[in-house]
Order: sequence, then structure tokens, then C-alpha cells
Amino acid sequence: MADRVFGRHPVAGLLAGPRRVFRVFLAEGLAPATVRELADLAAAKGAAVEVVARGWLDSQAAGVTHQGVMAEAEGVQYLELDELLATIPAREMPFLVALDQVQDPHNLGAIIRTAAAAGAHGLVIPERRSASLSPGTLKAAAGAADWFPVARVVNLARALDTLKKQGLWAVGADGAAPQNYWEVDLVRPLVLVVGGEDRGVGRLVREKCDLLARLPMRTEVPSLNASVAAAIMIYETVRQRAAVVSGRPALS
Repeated sequence: MADRVFGRHPVAGLLAGPRRVFRVFLAEGLAPATVRELADLAAAKGAAVEVVARGWLDSQAAGVTHQGVMAEAEGVQYLELDELLATIPAREMPFLVALDQVQDPHNLGAIIRTAAAAGAHGLVIPERRSASLSPGTLKAAAGAADWFPVARVVNLARALDTLKKQGLWAVGADGAAPQNYWEVDLVRPLVLVVGGEDRGVGRLVREKCDLLARLPMRTEVPSLNASVAAAIMIYETVRQRAAVVSGRPALS
């Protein structure tokens, strides 16, 4: 079954990416510049373009904000964990992100976008109790999910065992951790583990983590959005690694 992608920027990113695109649907009344941009990208991709009534597009989107643009493309493919590891360049220090019980597709899409922008090598999600690469996720990822590697595993705790055997350290975000996130050494082969807002990282997954790090917060705020917590940890990793390359102390 074809995937449907909604929104101007997600569709433009899709057309610029590796996936095959079958058709692009543009609502009547779109700005001429938008029509030209997407029509040119579609032509270069070999995708057909159809102009449709906005009401029809509303019915197809089922509540997803579409901005008058939809595309149908081949489905996004998940990787196996070993396939994900094989995509990491041999000379680069591995940097993966694993999500435990993140069920909001917008959070998943935002985390994919942040991880891709920061230069992480891929994402690991469980098959159960997790958002998938749905239309809502793809839209929130703004095109990054079309090329960013995502592995889906049956059991996240066992997947962490596998990654640790490959030399990665598992560092989990946990509100009760003894160290703040900037006090934990992230300059190492790494899988960052972030949990959902309601329950955080589950017990079994937390027990697999080599280190835990907290994001300090006022007591009036019980938790952060999962995509915000992930972004903070991801860019702390980027900061520490950049500091080491430049010769500055990574931890401060």
C-alpha cells in the first residue's frame, strides 16, 4: 500500500529524497509559486501531478494538516537492527537514539527530524507501544524520515543488549538519575534512550542502561515533552563531541 504524505515541505522533501513517488495532488487555489516549485520537483522525479478540490483533499487527510498538498509514494522501509548498524561509517563514532513508549506520532517525527539534523546515525523503536512511521509522523519529520534510518525491534531491552555487545554505551534519560545530563560523558559510542512523557523509560529498559542522566526541572513541571527531552540530550552529545575535536573540555 502506498504511503500518503501531507504538507508542502514534507512533500518537497519526499520529492527530493530516494523514495519512489507515484502522484502529487495539489489543491485548487494554491499560490502559483508553490505550484511551480512542486510541479518542477515532481517532473524531475517522474511523478504525475493532479489538481483537485480542497474538499476532496480534506477528506483524504482525515484531520492531518495538508496545506493543500498530498503525495502518494512507496512505503517507508524499516531496517533490522543489524542493517542499521551496517549503515554507520566505519570511521565515525556511533550515535543512535532509542525510544521507549513514545506513542505520539508528532513526537516521533520531531525526534527523527532533530536526530537527522544533529548527525545521529539512526533511530531504534519497538514494535509495540510505540508510534510508527505514519502520515502524522512523516509530516512532523518534514522529509527527514524519507532517508533517516529507523530500525524497529521486537524487544527494546534485548536490542540494547545487542548494541552494548557491539561496543555502544546505553545512556538513559531519567528524572531520578544522580547526574545532570551535562555531567555525563557522551563522547563514546552511544545509544541515547528516551522514554515517553507519561511513564518515561520503562524499568526493564532502564536496567539495561549503563548510565542515567537527568534533565533538572522545577517540581511544578512533572515532565518534558519527549521530543524536547530528546533534543536536549542529542545536542548535548553534539556539543561534547565538538568540544573534544576542538581541544576544549567536553564536560563543564
